[in-house]
Amino acid sequence: MAESESVGELTFEEFFLAEYDRLFRAMWVLTGRRVDGEDLAQEAMARAYERWDKVRQATDPVAYVYRIAFNLNRRRLRTIIRSRVGFSGGERVHDPAGEVARRTDVLRAINRLPRKQREALLLVEWLGLSAEEAGKALDVEAVSIRVRLHRARHDLRQMLGGSDEWSA
Repeated sequence: MAESESVGELTFEEFFLAEYDRLFRAMWVLTGRRVDGEDLAQEAMARAYERWDKVRQATDPVAYVYRIAFNLNRRRLRTIIRSRVGFSGGERVHDPAGEVARRTDVLRAINRLPRKQREALLLVEWLGLSAEEAGKALDVEAVSIRVRLHRARHDLRQMLGGSDEWSA
């Protein structure tokens, strides 16, 4: 979306066309599975559509939609954890699709990061948001994003043997 173009002036359809693909890719990276990324992006956009009059008047409608998607993902993860514990007697259920999604060392390392670090890393390193924009999306101060990024980078260097290849 062009910086000069105000979201408040856009129709939902225009907003959707401008933002959906980036949101979908972010959720795909966050979850490690294309289908989960699609589900989260579609549900977040559907909820934004339902409240479009409010969303487009928000300080940062893009951040608002990301916040919806991140909250939906948290809910999804809680549901998965509950179902695995309930059906497996507390043991982790084998997930071949999850193993395939984490083929590369980089994705495995990123998946080991705490959720808050992963979210900050995704928004800043992969989507190119500033710390301030990422902070708005996660409803935290920009300094918190910078701290999360520092910790995520440190942890990734430790897991990947001192390499910074993940940030390329």
